[in-house]
Amino acid sequence: MRDYDAILNEFSPVRADPIGAEEYSGRLERLAAAMRRSGVEGVWLDAAASLTYYTGLVLGLSERIHGALVLKDGALVYVTPNFERPKLESMVRLPGKIVVWEEHEDPFALFAAQVTGRLALDPDTPFRFASRIAALPGLTVTGAEQMIAEQRRIKSAAELAILQTAMDASYRVQKAVHAGLRLGVRASEVADFIAAAHVALGMSPAFAAVQFGEATAYPHGVPHDQVLASGDMVLVDMGARLHGYHSDITRTYVFGTPTARQQHLWDCEHRAQLAAFAAARPGTPCEAVDRAARDVLEAAGFGPGYAVPGLPHRTGHGLGLNIHEGPWIVQGDKTPLAPGMCFSIEPMLCVYGECGVRLEDIVYMTEAGPRWFCPPAERPDGP
Repeated sequence: MRDYDAILNEFSPVRADPIGAEEYSGRLERLAAAMRRSGVEGVWLDAAASLTYYTGLVLGLSERIHGALVLKDGALVYVTPNFERPKLESMVRLPGKIVVWEEHEDPFALFAAQVTGRLALDPDTPFRFASRIAALPGLTVTGAEQMIAEQRRIKSAAELAILQTAMDASYRVQKAVHAGLRLGVRASEVADFIAAAHVALGMSPAFAAVQFGEATAYPHGVPHDQVLASGDMVLVDMGARLHGYHSDITRTYVFGTPTARQQHLWDCEHRAQLAAFAAARPGTPCEAVDRAARDVLEAAGFGPGYAVPGLPHRTGHGLGLNIHEGPWIVQGDKTPLAPGMCFSIEPMLCVYGECGVRLEDIVYMTEAGPRWFCPPAERPDGP
């Protein structure tokens, strides 16, 4: 056992090159090409992850509409409250026209003045904005989700490098958590350490879920704090952001010597995760990866389907600027796996009232198949 404060002193900020202006410009060009193929005159990017993906801007969602229009020739039109203009001008990475509105004015009139015809909306656009835009004369509103998702789910070399750095850092935090666990520690203390460790590593903490004993059976934990006891199953799920990109990694192990039952459950989960990894081949539909994990658990007597004891949720999700994004590793997602896709493999085994095991690792696809960002777990008594 090691002291968490002492471990923190060993951490220093990690480094990775941020996304450059040239890559942002290339993304916009590809989006504009997709718009022209689809007969779309413009795409609205609200204050969410896709705005960051295409422009590098990070804006907070509020009751005021704030974002960017992308026109089919690739030109950018930034829409902002006038009092936010000085701040926006200091943040802009790519040149574009800036149109403003005063507090008493209707900002949605700006849309009709900039574009007519088919306007595709970022799927993260709030309904209170989307409904006002859809009511404007001269505009036919449609969704931009498919165009955006097709690009965002294929990560560039620069994105993969950021993700690798972020994942390496969180893997290091996972190992530090295990090294510092002690009898009687509170889950909240461990979560506080996880946040502090990511800050020391130069990252922005995103979340930390720490569960002990029976609480490990519930995918999103329990609403009360817990105290670690000898023999408890321990589940630690964490993530942080580096240049906006997320890490995400879960480990489950026993604090002490695993019982035969704990060993069995852990082994079943481990086999399911490895089966999903083996099924992830270029061209294979995402749902086949979910099916491979579920088949292992069902053969071991769990399930079937989403029944518990068993796997009550999807096997994985994409990862990038959002902690959860496409592709989805679940029945019904027939998206063929392709090089550059990044997604989790986490076929959690839940036994309500007893314990659960989730081993979550992120993989990225190559021409030759999947690759782990971090080494997967190997035994039920360590990370």
